[in-house]
Amino acid sequence: MKKLINGVDTVLAESLGGFAAAHADIVTLGADRLFLRRKTLKPGKVALLSGGGSGHEPLHAGFVGHGMLDGACPGQVFTSPTPDQMAAAVGAIDTGKGTLFIVKNYEGDVMNFEMAADMAETPVKTVVVDDDVAVEKSTYSIGRRGVAGTMIVERIVGAAAEQGASLDDAQALGKDVNTRTRSMGVALTSCTVPAAGKPTFTLAEDEMEMGVGIHGEPGRRRVKLASADDIAQEMMTAILDDLAPKSGSEAILLVNGFGGTPSMELYLMCNAANRILAGRGVTPVRTLVGAYVTSLEMAGCSLTVSLVDDRLAKLWDSPIHTAALRWGM
Repeated sequence: MKKLINGVDTVLAESLGGFAAAHADIVTLGADRLFLRRKTLKPGKVALLSGGGSGHEPLHAGFVGHGMLDGACPGQVFTSPTPDQMAAAVGAIDTGKGTLFIVKNYEGDVMNFEMAADMAETPVKTVVVDDDVAVEKSTYSIGRRGVAGTMIVERIVGAAAEQGASLDDAQALGKDVNTRTRSMGVALTSCTVPAAGKPTFTLAEDEMEMGVGIHGEPGRRRVKLASADDIAQEMMTAILDDLAPKSGSEAILLVNGFGGTPSMELYLMCNAANRILAGRGVTPVRTLVGAYVTSLEMAGCSLTVSLVDDRLAKLWDSPIHTAALRWGM
């Protein structure tokens, strides 16, 4: 295992320390590194909290700031944060209007956020994201997994909260965006969790895992490596058949790298996805390409399509200032 670490037991704490130092104008690290919170809270605004296992950076810490999350709880690599972490974060970010949890659909995350909601002393509501069309159940989930579409939910709901949405309205919006959003991924290599010290799975040089999860969970099947166009066609067909957009629909297209994929290849996949969307009469009015929901150093990518109307597109475009996303400010 070759990684830039000092020790398996300290990698997360040291990484969080570096992140907080690098983005001290945006975030503050909570006591005992239990959570990160927005440096300057906005009084009277619904607070947004998300979190999950580390190793998916910049999700979630990179999305804390103006126009997105107010707090993020990092667990150990690929391991859910604890209810105590989440309850402490709620106490640190709630300004009197309640807190909305945005949770990826994994059993540990859902269970621990539910426990934290019971522990909280202020109103809490939850949106569970389950955008992955690859499989109906997986190693860590009952029902569809929450993957890269989570950041789209966080962004649009974060924008609405910034503009004064109530807790009930923010939850309803999050659920609506989730129903409009579908994703699917493919892995060309595995990743190595530091504590394990070896790859999560093994792929031959001529193999890929179609429909892989963001923790390296199995997808639909292991198959021979295909051309980028063929890979994009399979993923986009699964997404669009499930989403069933009407001709003339508009969408956000997210081409997300898993941590080990060059930008050149991601833009190539974007080109392929655009052609497929055009063939189905869908226009990507907003496009985001890059590594936003990663799986350590895994090579591969996911494609996400989120159908939008004028209101949702305007929320997406509204000012944002986080470590990973910045525009309009």
